[in-house]
Amino acid sequence: MKQILKIAVATLAMASFATVAQAEGDATKGEAFFKKKCKLCHKVGPGAKKGVGPALNNIIDAKAGIQEKYKYSKAMVAAGEAGLKWDAETLDKYLTKPKDVVPKTKMKIPGGGVGDAADRANVIAYLKTQTKM
Repeated sequence: MKQILKIAVATLAMASFATVAQAEGDATKGEAFFKKKCKLCHKVGPGAKKGVGPALNNIIDAKAGIQEKYKYSKAMVAAGEAGLKWDAETLDKYLTKPKDVVPKTKMKIPGGGVGDAADRANVIAYLKTQTKM
């Protein structure tokens, strides 16, 4: 019985670790996802400028709708003025389904959102590495 309990505890600990690792994401995988799915509209890195969407350097913990030289929807500006910030949890919700976080946003993701939690965690981990350069 003690052996079964030890195995159960070890299994639970490993599952918890895997969940935390997934929640934190893999920046390398996130970069690949970004280049495949996000780069069409958003830019990051040295000299990044707006495209169809705003550049995403320094997006983590930034207030929504404030980047200069980008014309946000009225809804995004209002959300930022109301205190919306792009922390990892909010970005995860936004990437899942943007219109659930900011109704009338201009953001369009094919299929309505990024359905895979690991993909969202990975791209957020990648965005955490992107600062103004």
